[in-house]
Amino acid sequence: MTHTVGVLGATGAVGQRLIQLLDPHPDFEIRALTASSESAGKPYREAAKWRISTPIPDDVATITVAETAPDAIPDVDLLFSSLPSSVGERVESDFCEAGYVVSSNSSNQRMAEDVPLVIPEVNADHLGLLEVQRDSRGWDGAMVKNPNCSTITMVPTLKALDEFGLSRVHVATLQAVSGAGYSGVTSMEIIDNAIPHIGGEEEKMESESKKLLGSFDGAELSTHEATVSASCNRIPTLDGHLENVWVETEEEAGVEDAIGVMESYDPIDLPSSPDPLIRVFEEPERPQPRLDRERKNGMQICAGGLRESETGLQYNCLAHNTLRGAAGASVLNGELLAKEGHL
Repeated sequence: MTHTVGVLGATGAVGQRLIQLLDPHPDFEIRALTASSESAGKPYREAAKWRISTPIPDDVATITVAETAPDAIPDVDLLFSSLPSSVGERVESDFCEAGYVVSSNSSNQRMAEDVPLVIPEVNADHLGLLEVQRDSRGWDGAMVKNPNCSTITMVPTLKALDEFGLSRVHVATLQAVSGAGYSGVTSMEIIDNAIPHIGGEEEKMESESKKLLGSFDGAELSTHEATVSASCNRIPTLDGHLENVWVETEEEAGVEDAIGVMESYDPIDLPSSPDPLIRVFEEPERPQPRLDRERKNGMQICAGGLRESETGLQYNCLAHNTLRGAAGASVLNGELLAKEGHL
């Protein structure tokens, strides 16, 4: 069954990635695009400064961009939101009140108690929060969020290792410049440099990880009890977040144990989900952003450099931050919404 969809914030970096993924998608048909008032009324080819390596799809290029308001777009089955969080905070609830189902990449309301924060391969059951959300807010529509791009990179590996009981996690990230958007970091700031701070990123990783790894009992969500500490850094890589992770577990786990649970992690039957979800490298110098970010259409999590430390395990992980970490994550949540009958 084909579902009609729209993209909120369609001219931005993640919005363009969404169009790139949605246009050839077997289950979704793009019917609506929105952007700022400066772009509204223009054909998409004129409104968007297209920066994706593949051309603007012909059937999308002629769509007239609408303002980002419920009464400005046609009725569609599902909306994908790539709005800046400040805008999403104002308008996403309006769409849900108007009856739209929204799969959002925006950071606003990710930690709200009745908003499911979902990585389908990790916590698909948290989608049950949508019934709680509709009851508590009186919405005909609904909202589901995908987490921060750096959180998405790490959490699937943590979920695999939680078989041994996660107790403490430390992570240091080496994040690509595309995560800041096209104008987020200037060339004079990042060339020949590394920036040891990304505003709000550490707090997002620490809180979102615990929510994603938590348990849902059908009525409310309990966050995971592990301690998560993050240090987030920007480096001059175009795409692909590389992360150094240190994990302590309640049960003793060696390198072979960790490789085993990562490599055997169960996939999920959705079009955009890779099999296997996690690719584990034996080579100590892998994964690397330039070599490994595009694996399985940019949707696979890569891990490597596993070794035992004095307190537990140490390893590296990598994912494509604008595909697996942003646009692809929203599409994957849209696929889950469709599969579970929420559209």
